[in-house]
Amino acid sequence: MSETTSVRDALRRIRRSSGVSLAFAGMVSVPPTRQRQAVRLEHFEGATRGALNGVAVDVGHGLGGKVVTMRRPLAVDDYLRTPQITHRYNPIIATEGLGAMAAVPVIVDRSPIAVLYGAVHTDNPLGGRAFDILADEARALEQRIVAERLSVASPDRDELRDRLTDAYSRLRRLQRSVADETLAAEIERIGDGLLDDTPDVNPAVRLTQREQDVLALAALGHGNARIAEELGIGVQTAKGYMKDAMAKLGATTRLEAVVLARRSGLLPG
Repeated sequence: MSETTSVRDALRRIRRSSGVSLAFAGMVSVPPTRQRQAVRLEHFEGATRGALNGVAVDVGHGLGGKVVTMRRPLAVDDYLRTPQITHRYNPIIATEGLGAMAAVPVIVDRSPIAVLYGAVHTDNPLGGRAFDILADEARALEQRIVAERLSVASPDRDELRDRLTDAYSRLRRLQRSVADETLAAEIERIGDGLLDDTPDVNPAVRLTQREQDVLALAALGHGNARIAEELGIGVQTAKGYMKDAMAKLGATTRLEAVVLARRSGLLPG
């Protein structure tokens, strides 16, 4: 699935579930005629007069440009009058007849790559539920894009990788359960042999044994409860290990942490 298709699917869900009359999005890039990044609006779901189509919103300006700069969501009750943003694009918004609007940046590898918007053609403010749906779709979109960019697409390769990850996780648990130090060292050597010794990124990242254990189980699709059960620890403890591992890897989601750990040679990839 392409990133464009993923964006369009997200907009359809936002439009269907949030109650906004217009959901739209733009990708962040440097247009050929400009020297700085802009959000080019080109994906729409809902009622539009076409004035927004193709507009390049400069970073720092308007609502979308501001959330790219801030790297966090923002909602305004009246786009044309709010003091929170610049008003370079007021004529376009007025032509569309839009009032309240929210925008959420989509951030991958610490860089905003897109902006999702939700807006209404009335004087009513956007509800908290609409804002939450928009933010949730942005986070889900980030995970899908990370998977598309960094994961291997081959089903056979994916199956082999999961089998190696499962074997690696079992070996690590077996290593800690044996009393014979020589045997434990040999098990560790076999497990390390499943890892990539030429990492693509973050070769200096160091995770604790528990952090690697949690990531290995997360890579198999296990939730926090299953991870805690497998490792014999509390759910909150498992969450803490995951949070620490994500921070060390510079990841914003569990999926991104798993992918980066694989590329860093910390999990079988």
